[in-house]
Amino acid sequence: MTAQRTVPAEASQLAVLNQFLRDFWTAAALAPARMGSFELALEEIFMNLVMHAREPGIAPRRVELTLSVGSDAVTMMVEDDGPQFDPLSLPPPDLTANLADRSLGGLGVYLVRNVMDTVSYARIAGRNQLRMSKRLAD
Repeated sequence: MTAQRTVPAEASQLAVLNQFLRDFWTAAALAPARMGSFELALEEIFMNLVMHAREPGIAPRRVELTLSVGSDAVTMMVEDDGPQFDPLSLPPPDLTANLADRSLGGLGVYLVRNVMDTVSYARIAGRNQLRMSKRLAD
């Protein structure tokens, strides 16, 4: 089963994508307890796009969310038409540093990497594609 939704990269659209995720989860008859990782990853990645991929004077970028369920995993792909940016190229945050000494940002991608089993980035046909998967069983 696969489903797709495209929205403008605007903060108000996070609620639309969250509902799309919940509807997909229900339609695929997936265990509700397994959805939390996907909600967290979607929020972190989508809001990064909203905050960082907007250029003044240019219409909001388009973000496409694709969800698919296979025999052993659920995959979520977030694709956008913004400038090339590989969030996986960011260095891991220094979790041992004092809060006052830490730089802003970087925790969202760190969290996504830790709640998902696999995360990969590709730039294809002028679009950023971030693919995240999690096994259905432990």
